[in-house]
Amino acid sequence: RTTLVTQILKLNSCMNMNISINETSHVSKKQRKEQAAAADDGIPIPDNTPLDYVSLTSHANTFGVDPIPISWGHPDPLVRGPVICTVRHSSQRNAIGAHSGSYCIYTGLAVAAGKLNPEYVPNLKLTTPVFRVGPHKSWADPKKLASIDPFGHLTTECFSPYLNKGYDIRPTIAVTKAHIDLPECREAIAAGRLKPDGKVLMDSGQSICSKAAIEPVWYLPEISRRFGCAESVLRRSIFQMTNGMYPELITRSDIKLFLPPIGGLTIYIWGDPDTIPDEDIELTCRVHDECNGSDVFGSDICTCRPYLTHAIEECIKTAQRGGCGIVVYFRKEGRSLGEVTKYLVYNTRKRQEGGDSAENYFNCTEQVAGVQDTRFQALMPDPLHWLGVTKIHNFISMSDMKYNAIVSTGIKIVNRIEIPKELVPSDAQVEITAKVFHGYNAGKAYQGIDENELKKTVGREYNYDKPGDKEEKNDDGTETAVIED
Repeated sequence: RTTLVTQILKLNSCMNMNISINETSHVSKKQRKEQAAAADDGIPIPDNTPLDYVSLTSHANTFGVDPIPISWGHPDPLVRGPVICTVRHSSQRNAIGAHSGSYCIYTGLAVAAGKLNPEYVPNLKLTTPVFRVGPHKSWADPKKLASIDPFGHLTTECFSPYLNKGYDIRPTIAVTKAHIDLPECREAIAAGRLKPDGKVLMDSGQSICSKAAIEPVWYLPEISRRFGCAESVLRRSIFQMTNGMYPELITRSDIKLFLPPIGGLTIYIWGDPDTIPDEDIELTCRVHDECNGSDVFGSDICTCRPYLTHAIEECIKTAQRGGCGIVVYFRKEGRSLGEVTKYLVYNTRKRQEGGDSAENYFNCTEQVAGVQDTRFQALMPDPLHWLGVTKIHNFISMSDMKYNAIVSTGIKIVNRIEIPKELVPSDAQVEITAKVFHGYNAGKAYQGIDENELKKTVGREYNYDKPGDKEEKNDDGTETAVIED
């Protein structure tokens, strides 16, 4: 009955979209196994799906469905298997979702606009990493790596037998180098805190770094374990809260990988990346969550940019001493609640009775979003394990959640470095006071923040009119509150 309903839905969908129904060139699992056995490499022939065929969903253990096996955590990439999540091999896909995170929607727009051939396969010949990462022992431990494909940057190297056979496999990690030009570094040179050496830091203030961009690849059994729920509960929750965007989370329990439509992360490295696994060589690290308003535009309501640039300065100093500095930059805007929610919280903080107070800092977020924070640091240490980190000498963070998440996975942290008090903007005193009072590491700079300090710390008044202070008459006689900036 389920199969019949699915076929009827497909028929209706194709009729409504004026799409002709062409059966794909599916072959049975038995035929594929025979093909793989006959081949020297044991890799089945790719089953290329005609792109005029629209499938609303797929089901496990039905004719033609035969995903390439994945043995997550196996140290041999060919035994582990490639992550296949492109549109060309629908019957052999072993991951739910699409590449490029939320940007996959723009891929659809490009195809709809006739700007991109949907059958285009990227030329990866010159895209290989410019420096080596791994393999590390942690790559074979799902408890340390479950949100990143550790072989995601080695597509052409590790999975060339599949590529040569015609499989469309995309990298989920790109590794390159860059020059970083920050005005704060030029200021640090002028102040004498940084000294150019021509290797890590140039006279111009530019610093030389290596970097890696990473898209998430979730191994659902381990993700659910980390969040203390059954895999079925995790699948159902994501399916429901995305309004049914990914039905295969429900119908394909045989597929254990998911490429979620969320932002990824970028790793910036100052110094020699090869030294990262060596516990005897100094390693400085900051894990930073995106804050567009502060990081890019310099908003002074939080400490995000000054803490980030301070961390970069410390990373440069560490690299100049022969060590290595790392900044892991996560796309988790507004505590993963999004920038719209964050700005709504800002308005609530500034308009509440008594003004923007440290005492109600976290309550305002919960009032608007229903939760204080959805970053959930359980997945955060994965990129550190991908790099082979086992010991951090200088952790540039005051967050107890990040600290606890990292050390719980076996990484040692020696020193915790707080943001210097002189770098905290005036309107960010509310944030830093609330965070320290509620458990952030105070260090030496923020001792003595007690309940009295919490209650008396308030932020800048923006002189917003509160809803209802001014009203305008509408044509229908109703009144609308006027909010003035």
